[in-house]
Amino acid sequence: MTQRTALEQCLNIVLSDDKCTAYLEFSKEEEGFACTIDELEQFVANKGIKQGVSREALLLFVNNPETYLKDKYKIAEGVAPIQGTDGFIKVLVGMDDTNERRPLESEDGTVDYKEVTRLNNVRSGQIIAERIAPTDGIPGRAVTGEEIPYRPGKEARFKVGKNVVINPDGSAMYAALDGLVTKTDGNKLNVFPVYEVNGDVDYNNGNIDFVGTVVIRGNVLTGFKVKAAGDIRVVGGVEGAELEAGGSIEITGGIIGYNKGLVQAGHNVKCTFIQEGNVDAGEDVLVSQSIMHSNIRAGHGVICAGTKGLIVGGSIQAGQNVSARVVGNSMSTVTSIEVGVLPKLRNELNDLRKEVREQMDSLDKTKKALTLLDQLAAAGQLTPDKMSMRIKLNATQKSALRISEETKMRIFEIEKALEDTSNARVDILKMIYGGSKIVIGRYTKFIKDPVSRISFYYHDGDITMVPYV
Repeated sequence: MTQRTALEQCLNIVLSDDKCTAYLEFSKEEEGFACTIDELEQFVANKGIKQGVSREALLLFVNNPETYLKDKYKIAEGVAPIQGTDGFIKVLVGMDDTNERRPLESEDGTVDYKEVTRLNNVRSGQIIAERIAPTDGIPGRAVTGEEIPYRPGKEARFKVGKNVVINPDGSAMYAALDGLVTKTDGNKLNVFPVYEVNGDVDYNNGNIDFVGTVVIRGNVLTGFKVKAAGDIRVVGGVEGAELEAGGSIEITGGIIGYNKGLVQAGHNVKCTFIQEGNVDAGEDVLVSQSIMHSNIRAGHGVICAGTKGLIVGGSIQAGQNVSARVVGNSMSTVTSIEVGVLPKLRNELNDLRKEVREQMDSLDKTKKALTLLDQLAAAGQLTPDKMSMRIKLNATQKSALRISEETKMRIFEIEKALEDTSNARVDILKMIYGGSKIVIGRYTKFIKDPVSRISFYYHDGDITMVPYV
Protein backbone atom coordinates (compact mmCIF):
# COMPACT_ATOMS: atom_id res chain seq x y z
CA MET A 1 0.00 0.00 0.00
CA THR A 2 1.41 3.39 -0.98
CA GLN A 3 1.68 6.20 1.54
CA ARG A 4 -0.91 8.26 -0.41
CA THR A 5 -3.34 5.34 -0.32
CA ALA A 6 -2.76 4.97 3.43
CA LEU A 7 -3.53 8.64 3.99
CA GLU A 8 -6.66 8.45 1.86
CA GLN A 9 -7.91 5.41 3.78
CA CYS A 10 -7.10 6.64 7.29
CA LEU A 11 -7.65 10.38 7.09
CA ASN A 12 -10.52 12.60 6.10
CA ILE A 13 -11.11 16.36 5.90
CA VAL A 14 -14.33 17.71 7.47
CA LEU A 15 -15.54 21.28 6.89
CA SER A 16 -17.74 23.37 9.18
CA ASP A 17 -21.10 24.47 7.78
CA ASP A 18 -19.79 27.95 6.97
CA LYS A 19 -16.59 26.52 5.43
CA CYS A 20 -14.54 28.72 7.75
CA THR A 21 -12.94 25.81 9.61
CA ALA A 22 -11.36 22.57 8.40
CA TYR A 23 -10.78 19.54 10.62
CA LEU A 24 -8.53 16.54 10.13
CA GLU A 25 -10.33 13.35 11.06
CA PHE A 26 -8.18 10.27 11.88
CA SER A 27 -10.94 7.69 11.44
CA LYS A 28 -9.10 4.42 10.71
CA GLU A 29 -6.00 3.06 12.40
CA GLU A 30 -3.37 1.29 10.28
CA GLU A 31 -0.56 -0.63 11.89
CA GLY A 32 2.59 1.43 11.80
CA PHE A 33 0.80 4.46 10.37
CA ALA A 34 3.11 7.42 9.85
CA CYS A 35 3.51 10.31 7.47
CA THR A 36 5.76 13.28 6.88
CA ILE A 37 4.76 16.92 7.09
CA ASP A 38 5.19 17.26 3.31
CA GLU A 39 2.94 14.27 2.65
CA LEU A 40 0.28 15.60 5.01
CA GLU A 41 0.44 19.08 3.50
CA GLN A 42 0.03 17.59 0.03
CA PHE A 43 -2.93 15.50 1.23
CA VAL A 44 -4.61 18.60 2.68
CA ALA A 45 -3.96 20.57 -0.52
CA ASN A 46 -5.39 17.75 -2.63
CA LYS A 47 -8.57 18.01 -0.57
CA GLY A 48 -8.95 21.64 -1.66
CA ILE A 49 -7.88 23.31 1.60
CA LYS A 50 -6.04 26.46 0.55
CA GLN A 51 -6.70 29.13 3.16
CA GLY A 52 -5.45 29.43 6.74
CA VAL A 53 -3.73 26.03 7.03
CA SER A 54 -1.78 25.74 10.29
CA ARG A 55 1.57 24.06 9.69
CA GLU A 56 2.04 23.90 13.46
CA ALA A 57 -1.19 21.89 13.81
CA LEU A 58 -0.10 19.52 11.04
CA LEU A 59 3.30 19.02 12.73
CA LEU A 60 1.62 18.11 16.01
CA PHE A 61 -0.35 15.41 14.18
CA VAL A 62 2.70 14.11 12.28
CA ASN A 63 4.72 13.79 15.50
CA ASN A 64 2.04 11.92 17.43
CA PRO A 65 -0.83 10.72 15.18
CA GLU A 66 -2.21 8.11 17.59
CA THR A 67 -3.22 10.91 19.98
CA TYR A 68 -5.84 12.09 17.46
CA LEU A 69 -7.38 8.71 16.62
CA LYS A 70 -11.20 8.83 16.27
CA ASP A 71 -11.14 12.57 16.78
CA LYS A 72 -11.54 15.77 14.75
CA TYR A 73 -8.59 18.13 14.87
CA LYS A 74 -8.67 21.73 13.61
CA ILE A 75 -6.00 22.31 10.98
CA ALA A 76 -7.21 25.36 9.06
CA GLU A 77 -9.27 28.45 9.72
CA GLY A 78 -10.63 30.88 7.17
CA VAL A 79 -11.81 34.43 7.67
CA ALA A 80 -15.44 34.99 8.62
CA PRO A 81 -17.21 37.85 6.82
CA ILE A 82 -17.88 41.04 8.74
CA GLN A 83 -21.56 41.83 8.26
CA GLY A 84 -22.62 45.37 7.54
CA THR A 85 -24.40 47.25 10.31
CA ASP A 86 -27.82 48.76 9.64
CA GLY A 87 -28.19 52.50 9.58
CA PHE A 88 -30.34 54.13 12.24
CA ILE A 89 -31.97 57.37 13.23
CA LYS A 90 -30.23 59.07 16.15
CA VAL A 91 -32.53 61.39 18.08
CA LEU A 92 -30.49 64.32 19.41
CA VAL A 93 -32.93 65.63 22.01
CA GLY A 94 -33.75 64.03 25.36
CA MET A 95 -36.55 61.67 24.39
CA ASP A 96 -38.23 59.38 26.91
CA ASP A 97 -38.30 56.04 25.04
CA THR A 98 -41.76 55.11 26.34
CA ASN A 99 -43.06 58.62 25.54
CA GLU A 100 -44.38 58.88 29.12
CA ARG A 101 -44.16 62.23 30.91
CA ARG A 102 -43.18 61.22 34.42
CA PRO A 103 -43.58 63.76 37.25
CA LEU A 104 -40.58 65.00 39.21
CA GLU A 105 -39.52 62.62 41.97
CA SER A 106 -37.38 63.94 44.85
CA GLU A 107 -34.62 62.05 46.62
CA ASP A 108 -36.95 61.06 49.49
CA GLY A 109 -39.36 59.42 46.99
CA THR A 110 -42.13 62.03 47.12
CA VAL A 111 -43.73 62.99 43.82
CA ASP A 112 -44.82 66.46 42.80
CA TYR A 113 -47.27 66.05 39.91
CA LYS A 114 -47.25 69.81 39.29
CA GLU A 115 -43.60 69.82 38.28
CA VAL A 116 -43.32 67.67 35.18
CA THR A 117 -39.84 67.34 33.73
CA ARG A 118 -38.32 66.13 30.47
CA LEU A 119 -40.28 68.41 28.16
CA ASN A 120 -38.37 68.08 24.89
CA ASN A 121 -38.53 71.73 23.87
CA VAL A 122 -36.73 72.80 20.69
CA ARG A 123 -36.31 76.04 18.76
CA SER A 124 -37.22 76.54 15.12
CA GLY A 125 -34.33 75.39 12.93
CA GLN A 126 -32.77 73.24 15.67
CA ILE A 127 -31.56 69.81 14.57
CA ILE A 128 -33.55 67.10 16.35
CA ALA A 129 -32.38 63.89 14.64
CA GLU A 130 -29.73 62.67 12.24
CA ARG A 131 -29.52 59.66 9.96
CA ILE A 132 -26.55 57.40 10.61
CA ALA A 133 -25.45 55.64 7.42
CA PRO A 134 -25.11 51.85 7.29
CA THR A 135 -21.75 50.13 6.88
CA ASP A 136 -20.97 47.98 3.89
CA GLY A 137 -19.27 44.97 5.49
CA ILE A 138 -16.19 42.96 4.50
CA PRO A 139 -16.26 39.61 2.66
CA GLY A 140 -14.74 36.56 4.30
CA ARG A 141 -12.62 33.76 2.90
CA ALA A 142 -13.44 30.04 3.22
CA VAL A 143 -10.67 27.49 3.90
CA THR A 144 -11.28 26.29 0.34
CA GLY A 145 -10.27 29.72 -0.94
CA GLU A 146 -13.77 30.84 -1.90
CA GLU A 147 -14.95 34.32 -1.01
CA ILE A 148 -17.78 34.37 1.56
CA PRO A 149 -20.22 37.22 0.85
CA TYR A 150 -21.28 39.66 3.54
CA ARG A 151 -24.68 41.20 4.25
CA PRO A 152 -24.63 44.96 3.63
CA GLY A 153 -26.35 47.19 6.18
CA LYS A 154 -29.81 48.57 5.44
CA GLU A 155 -30.55 52.26 5.05
CA ALA A 156 -32.60 53.91 7.80
CA ARG A 157 -35.43 56.27 6.92
CA PHE A 158 -36.88 59.16 8.86
CA LYS A 159 -40.44 58.72 10.12
CA VAL A 160 -41.64 62.21 9.39
CA GLY A 161 -44.41 63.69 11.49
CA LYS A 162 -45.71 67.25 11.71
CA ASN A 163 -43.74 70.50 11.90
CA VAL A 164 -40.38 68.94 11.01
CA VAL A 165 -38.26 69.24 7.85
CA ILE A 166 -35.53 67.10 6.29
CA ASN A 167 -32.42 68.73 4.79
CA PRO A 168 -31.78 68.30 1.03
CA ASP A 169 -29.36 65.38 1.35
CA GLY A 170 -31.70 63.53 3.73
CA SER A 171 -29.17 63.32 6.55
CA ALA A 172 -30.85 65.39 9.26
CA MET A 173 -34.27 66.43 10.60
CA TYR A 174 -35.00 69.94 11.90
CA ALA A 175 -37.80 71.57 13.87
CA ALA A 176 -40.02 73.82 11.75
CA LEU A 177 -41.25 75.80 14.77
CA ASP A 178 -40.70 76.29 18.49
CA GLY A 179 -42.31 73.54 20.50
CA LEU A 180 -42.15 70.10 22.06
CA VAL A 181 -40.67 67.03 20.37
CA THR A 182 -43.16 64.19 20.61
CA LYS A 183 -43.43 60.67 19.22
CA THR A 184 -46.84 59.57 17.95
CA ASP A 185 -48.16 56.41 16.26
CA GLY A 186 -45.52 54.61 14.25
CA ASN A 187 -42.75 56.43 16.18
CA LYS A 188 -43.10 59.49 13.95
CA LEU A 189 -41.15 62.52 15.21
CA ASN A 190 -43.19 65.72 15.52
CA VAL A 191 -42.70 69.19 16.97
CA PHE A 192 -45.84 70.41 18.73
CA PRO A 193 -46.36 73.68 20.57
CA VAL A 194 -47.92 73.31 24.02
CA TYR A 195 -51.32 74.66 25.05
CA GLU A 196 -51.86 75.14 28.79
CA VAL A 197 -55.12 75.50 30.70
CA ASN A 198 -54.55 76.98 34.16
CA GLY A 199 -57.69 75.63 35.81
CA ASP A 200 -60.53 73.22 35.12
CA VAL A 201 -61.88 72.39 31.70
CA ASP A 202 -65.42 73.64 32.25
CA TYR A 203 -67.81 76.19 30.86
CA ASN A 204 -65.20 78.93 31.22
CA ASN A 205 -62.93 77.21 28.68
CA GLY A 206 -65.19 74.92 26.69
CA ASN A 207 -63.97 72.00 24.59
CA ILE A 208 -60.37 71.94 23.38
CA ASP A 209 -59.19 70.75 19.96
CA PHE A 210 -55.49 71.43 19.56
CA VAL A 211 -52.72 70.39 17.14
CA GLY A 212 -50.07 70.01 19.86
CA THR A 213 -49.72 68.99 23.49
CA VAL A 214 -52.29 70.09 26.05
CA VAL A 215 -51.47 70.65 29.72
CA ILE A 216 -54.45 71.10 32.04
CA ARG A 217 -53.70 72.36 35.54
CA GLY A 218 -57.06 71.35 36.94
CA ASN A 219 -59.87 68.85 36.33
CA VAL A 220 -61.71 67.87 33.17
CA LEU A 221 -65.39 67.96 34.07
CA THR A 222 -68.27 65.80 32.86
CA GLY A 223 -69.40 66.29 29.28
CA PHE A 224 -66.36 68.21 28.01
CA LYS A 225 -63.96 67.13 25.28
CA VAL A 226 -60.19 67.54 24.99
CA LYS A 227 -58.48 66.51 21.75
CA ALA A 228 -54.73 66.77 21.10
CA ALA A 229 -52.52 65.60 18.26
CA GLY A 230 -49.69 65.20 20.79
CA ASP A 231 -49.97 64.39 24.52
CA ILE A 232 -52.55 65.36 27.12
CA ARG A 233 -51.36 66.02 30.66
CA VAL A 234 -53.94 66.62 33.39
CA VAL A 235 -52.73 67.85 36.79
CA GLY A 236 -55.98 66.83 38.42
CA GLY A 237 -58.78 64.37 37.62
CA VAL A 238 -61.06 63.43 34.75
CA GLU A 239 -64.78 62.89 35.24
CA GLY A 240 -67.23 61.70 32.56
CA ALA A 241 -65.29 63.48 29.82
CA GLU A 242 -63.78 62.60 26.46
CA LEU A 243 -60.00 62.80 26.04
CA GLU A 244 -58.33 61.87 22.76
CA ALA A 245 -54.56 62.09 22.18
CA GLY A 246 -52.33 60.99 19.34
CA GLY A 247 -49.53 60.49 21.89
CA SER A 248 -49.90 59.64 25.60
CA ILE A 249 -52.33 60.75 28.30
CA GLU A 250 -51.12 61.24 31.88
CA ILE A 251 -53.56 62.06 34.67
CA THR A 252 -52.10 62.72 38.11
CA GLY A 253 -55.44 61.97 39.74
CA GLY A 254 -57.94 59.40 38.54
CA ILE A 255 -60.75 58.79 36.06
CA ILE A 256 -64.36 58.66 37.25
CA GLY A 257 -66.29 57.91 34.09
CA TYR A 258 -69.87 57.37 35.33
CA ASN A 259 -70.04 54.75 32.53
CA LYS A 260 -69.78 57.45 29.88
CA GLY A 261 -67.01 59.39 28.19
CA LEU A 262 -63.79 57.93 26.81
CA VAL A 263 -60.06 58.35 27.43
CA GLN A 264 -58.25 57.35 24.24
CA ALA A 265 -54.52 57.57 23.48
CA GLY A 266 -52.40 56.45 20.55
CA HIS A 267 -49.59 55.54 22.98
CA ASN A 268 -50.01 55.14 26.79
CA VAL A 269 -52.62 56.09 29.39
CA LYS A 270 -51.25 56.61 32.91
CA CYS A 271 -53.29 57.50 36.00
CA THR A 272 -53.88 56.68 39.69
CA PHE A 273 -57.27 54.93 39.40
CA ILE A 274 -60.13 54.26 36.98
CA GLN A 275 -63.73 53.92 38.16
CA GLU A 276 -66.59 53.17 35.76
CA GLY A 277 -64.43 54.44 32.93
CA ASN A 278 -63.76 53.62 29.29
CA VAL A 279 -60.08 53.68 28.33
CA ASP A 280 -58.44 52.79 25.01
CA ALA A 281 -54.64 52.93 24.58
CA GLY A 282 -52.56 52.05 21.55
CA GLU A 283 -49.88 50.58 23.81
CA ASP A 284 -50.10 50.44 27.65
CA VAL A 285 -52.59 51.38 30.36
CA LEU A 286 -50.62 52.06 33.57
CA VAL A 287 -52.67 52.39 36.77
CA SER A 288 -51.06 52.62 40.20
CA GLN A 289 -54.04 51.86 42.48
CA SER A 290 -57.26 50.37 41.07
CA ILE A 291 -59.46 49.69 38.04
CA MET A 292 -63.09 49.22 39.07
CA HIS A 293 -66.07 48.34 36.85
CA SER A 294 -64.40 49.76 33.76
CA ASN A 295 -63.82 48.81 30.14
CA ILE A 296 -60.12 48.93 29.28
CA ARG A 297 -58.47 48.19 25.93
CA ALA A 298 -54.72 48.29 25.34
CA GLY A 299 -52.71 47.37 22.27
CA HIS A 300 -49.88 46.02 24.45
CA GLY A 301 -50.45 45.72 28.20
CA VAL A 302 -52.51 46.72 31.23
CA ILE A 303 -50.46 47.15 34.41
CA CYS A 304 -52.15 47.70 37.79
CA ALA A 305 -49.46 46.66 40.24
CA GLY A 306 -49.14 49.51 42.75
CA THR A 307 -49.72 49.32 46.50
CA LYS A 308 -53.37 48.39 45.98
CA GLY A 309 -53.17 47.07 42.43
CA LEU A 310 -56.84 46.02 42.24
CA ILE A 311 -58.90 45.11 39.17
CA VAL A 312 -62.53 44.29 39.91
CA GLY A 313 -65.57 44.19 37.60
CA GLY A 314 -65.75 45.23 33.97
CA SER A 315 -63.65 44.06 31.05
CA ILE A 316 -59.90 44.30 30.47
CA GLN A 317 -58.51 43.62 26.97
CA ALA A 318 -54.80 43.73 26.11
CA GLY A 319 -52.78 42.74 23.07
CA GLN A 320 -50.13 40.95 25.14
CA ASN A 321 -50.26 41.05 28.93
CA VAL A 322 -52.20 42.06 32.03
CA SER A 323 -50.50 42.37 35.41
CA ALA A 324 -52.30 43.14 38.70
CA ARG A 325 -51.93 42.47 42.40
CA VAL A 326 -55.59 41.50 42.91
CA VAL A 327 -58.28 40.53 40.39
CA GLY A 328 -61.92 40.23 41.48
CA ASN A 329 -63.13 40.21 45.09
CA SER A 330 -64.56 37.94 47.78
CA MET A 331 -68.10 38.65 46.51
CA SER A 332 -67.22 36.95 43.17
CA THR A 333 -67.85 40.09 41.14
CA VAL A 334 -67.66 39.14 37.46
CA THR A 335 -64.31 40.36 36.11
CA SER A 336 -63.10 39.59 32.57
CA ILE A 337 -59.40 39.62 31.66
CA GLU A 338 -58.63 39.03 27.97
CA VAL A 339 -55.17 38.98 26.38
CA GLY A 340 -54.02 38.30 22.83
CA VAL A 341 -56.65 40.77 21.58
CA LEU A 342 -55.64 43.47 19.06
CA PRO A 343 -58.76 45.51 18.26
CA LYS A 344 -56.91 47.94 15.96
CA LEU A 345 -55.44 45.09 13.93
CA ARG A 346 -58.85 43.50 13.60
CA ASN A 347 -60.31 46.78 12.36
CA GLU A 348 -57.45 47.15 9.89
CA LEU A 349 -58.04 43.59 8.69
CA ASN A 350 -61.71 44.33 7.97
CA ASP A 351 -60.78 47.52 6.08
CA LEU A 352 -58.14 45.70 4.01
CA ARG A 353 -60.54 42.93 3.06
CA LYS A 354 -62.97 45.58 1.84
CA GLU A 355 -60.15 47.22 -0.15
CA VAL A 356 -59.27 43.91 -1.81
CA ARG A 357 -62.87 43.41 -2.94
CA GLU A 358 -62.93 46.93 -4.41
CA GLN A 359 -59.54 46.37 -6.08
CA MET A 360 -60.72 43.13 -7.67
CA ASP A 361 -63.85 44.84 -9.01
CA SER A 362 -61.72 47.62 -10.51
CA LEU A 363 -59.29 45.10 -12.03
CA ASP A 364 -62.16 43.19 -13.57
CA LYS A 365 -63.43 46.34 -15.29
CA THR A 366 -59.90 47.18 -16.49
CA LYS A 367 -59.42 43.69 -17.93
CA LYS A 368 -62.72 43.86 -19.82
CA ALA A 369 -61.78 47.24 -21.31
CA LEU A 370 -58.33 45.93 -22.32
CA THR A 371 -59.88 42.85 -23.93
CA LEU A 372 -62.06 45.08 -26.11
CA LEU A 373 -59.12 47.30 -27.04
CA ASP A 374 -56.96 44.24 -27.86
CA GLN A 375 -59.69 43.01 -30.21
CA LEU A 376 -59.77 46.39 -31.96
CA ALA A 377 -55.97 46.30 -32.27
CA ALA A 378 -56.08 42.81 -33.79
CA ALA A 379 -58.62 44.03 -36.34
CA GLY A 380 -56.48 47.07 -37.17
CA GLN A 381 -59.18 49.43 -35.94
CA LEU A 382 -57.30 51.01 -33.03
CA THR A 383 -57.40 54.81 -33.29
CA PRO A 384 -54.61 56.94 -31.74
CA ASP A 385 -56.78 57.96 -28.79
CA LYS A 386 -57.75 54.31 -28.18
CA MET A 387 -54.08 53.35 -28.37
CA SER A 388 -53.28 55.96 -25.70
CA MET A 389 -56.10 54.61 -23.55
CA ARG A 390 -54.76 51.07 -24.00
CA ILE A 391 -51.30 52.12 -22.78
CA LYS A 392 -52.76 53.88 -19.75
CA LEU A 393 -54.99 50.91 -18.87
CA ASN A 394 -52.04 48.51 -19.08
CA ALA A 395 -50.08 50.72 -16.68
CA THR A 396 -53.11 50.99 -14.40
CA GLN A 397 -53.53 47.21 -14.40
CA LYS A 398 -49.89 46.61 -13.43
CA SER A 399 -50.08 49.16 -10.63
CA ALA A 400 -53.38 47.76 -9.34
CA LEU A 401 -52.00 44.21 -9.35
CA ARG A 402 -48.97 45.33 -7.35
CA ILE A 403 -51.10 47.19 -4.81
CA SER A 404 -53.46 44.21 -4.56
CA GLU A 405 -50.57 41.86 -3.83
CA GLU A 406 -49.23 44.23 -1.16
CA THR A 407 -52.68 44.42 0.43
CA LYS A 408 -53.03 40.64 0.43
CA MET A 409 -49.59 40.31 2.02
CA ARG A 410 -50.61 42.73 4.78
CA ILE A 411 -53.82 40.74 5.34
CA PHE A 412 -51.74 37.58 5.69
CA GLU A 413 -49.42 39.30 8.20
CA ILE A 414 -52.34 40.49 10.32
CA GLU A 415 -54.03 37.08 10.27
CA LYS A 416 -50.81 35.46 11.46
CA ALA A 417 -50.40 38.10 14.18
CA LEU A 418 -53.95 37.54 15.44
CA GLU A 419 -53.27 33.80 15.68
CA ASP A 420 -50.11 34.32 17.72
CA THR A 421 -50.78 34.07 21.45
CA SER A 422 -47.24 33.00 22.36
CA ASN A 423 -46.57 36.27 24.24
CA ALA A 424 -50.03 36.58 25.80
CA ARG A 425 -49.90 36.38 29.59
CA VAL A 426 -51.83 37.29 32.75
CA ASP A 427 -49.83 37.74 35.97
CA ILE A 428 -51.54 37.82 39.38
CA LEU A 429 -49.10 39.18 41.96
CA LYS A 430 -51.29 38.48 45.00
CA MET A 431 -54.80 36.97 44.50
CA ILE A 432 -57.47 36.21 41.89
CA TYR A 433 -60.99 35.49 43.13
CA GLY A 434 -63.84 33.33 41.89
CA GLY A 435 -66.09 35.02 39.35
CA SER A 436 -63.10 36.09 37.30
CA LYS A 437 -62.66 34.97 33.70
CA ILE A 438 -59.36 34.61 31.83
CA VAL A 439 -59.47 34.63 28.01
CA ILE A 440 -56.36 33.99 25.89
CA GLY A 441 -57.02 34.00 22.14
CA ARG A 442 -59.88 31.55 21.53
CA TYR A 443 -59.58 29.87 24.93
CA THR A 444 -61.41 30.70 28.18
CA LYS A 445 -60.86 29.69 31.81
CA PHE A 446 -63.40 30.48 34.55
CA ILE A 447 -61.99 30.92 38.05
CA LYS A 448 -64.18 29.24 40.69
CA ASP A 449 -62.04 29.50 43.81
CA PRO A 450 -59.45 32.05 44.97
CA VAL A 451 -55.89 31.41 43.75
CA SER A 452 -52.83 33.29 44.95
CA ARG A 453 -49.71 34.36 43.01
CA ILE A 454 -50.47 32.72 39.68
CA SER A 455 -49.71 33.30 36.00
CA PHE A 456 -51.85 32.29 33.04
CA TYR A 457 -50.59 31.66 29.51
CA TYR A 458 -51.52 29.60 26.44
CA HIS A 459 -49.74 26.27 26.02
CA ASP A 460 -50.50 23.17 23.98
CA GLY A 461 -54.14 23.98 23.17
CA ASP A 462 -55.23 25.24 26.59
CA ILE A 463 -54.73 27.94 29.22
CA THR A 464 -52.00 26.88 31.62
CA MET A 465 -51.63 28.06 35.23
CA VAL A 466 -48.19 28.29 36.84
CA PRO A 467 -46.99 29.95 40.07
CA TYR A 468 -46.10 33.61 39.59
CA VAL A 469 -42.41 34.26 40.14
